[in-house]
Amino acid sequence: MRVRDPRPWTYSLPVALLLLAPFNILASLGMDIYLPVVPAMPAILQTTPDVVQLTLTVYMIALGVGQVLFGPLSDRVGRRPVLIAGAMIFAAASFGLAVATSAPLFVSLRLLQAIGASATLVAIFATIRDIYAERPESAVIYSLMNAMLAAVPAFGPIAGAVLANAFGWQSLFIALGFPAVTVLLWALPKWHETRPAEASEQRRIFGSVLASLAFWTYTLAFSAAMGTFFVFFSTAPRILMDGAGFSELGFSLTFATAAVVMIATARFAESFVNQWGVSGCMLRGMLLLLAGAGLLALGQRTAPLSFWTFMPPMWLIAVGIVLTASVSANGALQAFASSAGTAVALHFCVQSLITGLAGTAFVVLLDGATAWPLVAYTTCMAIVTLAARAILERRYIRG
Repeated sequence: MRVRDPRPWTYSLPVALLLLAPFNILASLGMDIYLPVVPAMPAILQTTPDVVQLTLTVYMIALGVGQVLFGPLSDRVGRRPVLIAGAMIFAAASFGLAVATSAPLFVSLRLLQAIGASATLVAIFATIRDIYAERPESAVIYSLMNAMLAAVPAFGPIAGAVLANAFGWQSLFIALGFPAVTVLLWALPKWHETRPAEASEQRRIFGSVLASLAFWTYTLAFSAAMGTFFVFFSTAPRILMDGAGFSELGFSLTFATAAVVMIATARFAESFVNQWGVSGCMLRGMLLLLAGAGLLALGQRTAPLSFWTFMPPMWLIAVGIVLTASVSANGALQAFASSAGTAVALHFCVQSLITGLAGTAFVVLLDGATAWPLVAYTTCMAIVTLAARAILERRYIRG
């Protein structure tokens, strides 16, 4: 697919990552670096804990749903304008949050911050799809990007606690605003437009994307992978600290091991895809999720909560998450190269809704102080994904 000006993307993979990764990390940090000060915010803003909880909910929902707006926009006007606008909005909202003193203003700025983050995510993943869709580096790019999104929840709260203790809660948002401005200024000369020239001619792309079985199969796989990490993130503090008696530092270090496994696995993603292909990697990812869930269930049934009954199965699941995440976008978006922005937006929006709604339901309905929500979500989503994959493979063989 011809692109308008791909010159900067002939750089080496490390240079491309230096352009893409900072925006990806900042979008996730907008949620996670703020977590340590959430308990103190009701007194600071003179409001209720429910309103402060809204500042988290608004960010999560807007981050996913906002992509449905920016995906088609990036197909119409280009990736670069959406990236620039998103980074500027994110930075402005972050600086505003640092000086906000009222709850309504704070919630509104959180919404604006999430809108900016959503726009940047659409721009970077659509750019990746434009440039790397037919290249072997795509597996490395996708897996590293998703490993970063998974790693930030492990390390972001630690960084937030250190900054808040040293410089106050306002420093968290300043620490988001200044890097956003800096990386945007650095990327501007290098980030040329990659939108396919044919993209503006696409019509009714929403319907064609949502009618695609491949889109749903690989989006379900991505939801299984990232939703599993979301449920792990939601339940691990109670399991390890309340149940297994870990200290705050011990919990943080233990929690981070899952992210380390994901980052290490991502290093070999390209060779895995070359060996097993897109469908084969997704299949093995789902099987690893099921195996890890089985071990978690066995440990929950037969032994007290401990590091050894919880974390080694999670490491196995972490490998499955990376295998799946490294191919899910390519599998879901393969037929939509000329409208990648819209397709990317739907991919991430559907994934975020499934993860948020289904993952939260499992945590609420089952005992969040045990491994059962993680076992149940992982098992159900992996089985549904494997069933969709079987239907897709059968249709492909008949076709």
